[in-house]
Amino acid sequence: MQKNLKGKTIVIVLTVLACIYGIIGLPKSFTGLKDNVAERIHLGLDLKGGSHLILQVQVQDAVKSEALTTIDRLKDELKKARIDFASIGSNEPASVDTADTIQITIKGVPVQKATDLRAMVTERFGTWVLTALNSTDYRLNMRPSELVQLKRDTVERSIQTIGNRINALGLTEPVVQQEGRTDTDYRILVQLPGVDDPARVKEIIGTAAVLEIVEVKDGPFQSQEEALAKHGGVLPLNTKLARSPARGGNGESWYLVSRLPVVTGRDLRNARAGQDEFRKWEASFTLSQDGAKRFARFTEANIGNRLAVVLDNQIRSVATIQSRISDQGRITNLGSEQEASDLSLVLRSGSLPASIVYLEERSVGPSLGADSIHAGLVAGVVGLLAVIAVMLIYYKRAGVNAVLALILNTVILLALLAYFKAVLTLPGIAGVILTVGMAVDSNVLIFERIREELRAGKAVVSAVDAGFGKAWMTIVDTHVTTIVSCLFLFLFGTGPVRGFAVTLVIGLLANVFTAVFVSKVIFDYELAHQRQLKTLSI
Repeated sequence: MQKNLKGKTIVIVLTVLACIYGIIGLPKSFTGLKDNVAERIHLGLDLKGGSHLILQVQVQDAVKSEALTTIDRLKDELKKARIDFASIGSNEPASVDTADTIQITIKGVPVQKATDLRAMVTERFGTWVLTALNSTDYRLNMRPSELVQLKRDTVERSIQTIGNRINALGLTEPVVQQEGRTDTDYRILVQLPGVDDPARVKEIIGTAAVLEIVEVKDGPFQSQEEALAKHGGVLPLNTKLARSPARGGNGESWYLVSRLPVVTGRDLRNARAGQDEFRKWEASFTLSQDGAKRFARFTEANIGNRLAVVLDNQIRSVATIQSRISDQGRITNLGSEQEASDLSLVLRSGSLPASIVYLEERSVGPSLGADSIHAGLVAGVVGLLAVIAVMLIYYKRAGVNAVLALILNTVILLALLAYFKAVLTLPGIAGVILTVGMAVDSNVLIFERIREELRAGKAVVSAVDAGFGKAWMTIVDTHVTTIVSCLFLFLFGTGPVRGFAVTLVIGLLANVFTAVFVSKVIFDYELAHQRQLKTLSI
């Protein structure tokens, strides 16, 4: 018996020490104790303050990009199949609401090649439906199911990319998730606890970083009007005007570039900031194997022509192809180390599949968080003191046993939150308070069962053993049902609801340890020295 108690005591002591270390670490001084606790217990946006943003993904951009890629593939396949055509183009949906109207039009297909065209589209472009407009013109519409999936994937990729960028900044426990009741909202919720420079974070989030390396057809021009005038007011097919911002003493200029990029940001493998031979900041990037092959083929066939690096529809640099280029590239003439670093970050984390707009932006001040923490602590302390008073009055000395288990339960809960780097939110504090109630409930079940055994005439030792043994299954049942409820809250809830569920589950698991194991050990210590005890203060 004594040997068993020593082993159990060692387990409890080691658990307490591990919990204390988890909460406060190893402070260098007493004054640093508070800072250590603040560093290990991560507070959510509602307690710490920060930025709350709601973004809308412009899914029509991804739809237009998919149409342009399909047009590029169509041209190659038509040439391989020796099917002549006059032109291929697509419309450009202007908003999220009109994204479903995307169409590709093929004009001037010979009548005798109609069957070949239908067979090719059916075999190689299964996501599109071909419809004849007349004997020579055809229209392709994306299948509704494929369109829905494309827009859903665009939102998911945007969430992942924004999350990667924010995590690269080293922010503590940011929230990036889809917001809205339906998939057609295309909205993303971003919460950044403790952000002291929201403008920079917002700029990094909002940078689409859509990188394209395109062929320069003509330019530079001083204005768009000059470019249009040179081409009779109509741009050549599959071209567009791109602006080169004023930089390094040079004024703004415009270039006529191809709509179809040679490589894009999807082909990037890595990017990093650096300085060129003139000590000017730049962002160098490395292409994937497939992108490098395409880039090498194009540059080898177009030596002497010009290429432009276009980022978010703005030309960053224009260079003449001197020789075959494979997997390396640079974006030069960046203004500062910060600009080069931020640009490398967004390129490295991947380009957004579509642009975003800000629907809502709110700042939560730390004073609100301090008030919430104070109110939560007051509620918790008052509730705890009331519970302690009731337990001591109603269960006498056995109430001390319950109070010790209750305090240890709270310590374990906070320690696990610190070890798992979970975020404590206002709903999380509510979960802590509810855990106190569940812990007391477990002790009440055990104590009342012991009372029943004593009233049945059992000896004190036998009554304690029977009380813990028979109450065990009831405690397990109540805890399992609550944990299952928390699982559904976590799966289907949003950030604060998930925080409540996580806190409550951790508290319930700690409660099983303290209410059953620790409480039984305390009883055993009392009974070990008084085996002939006639009464029990309970």
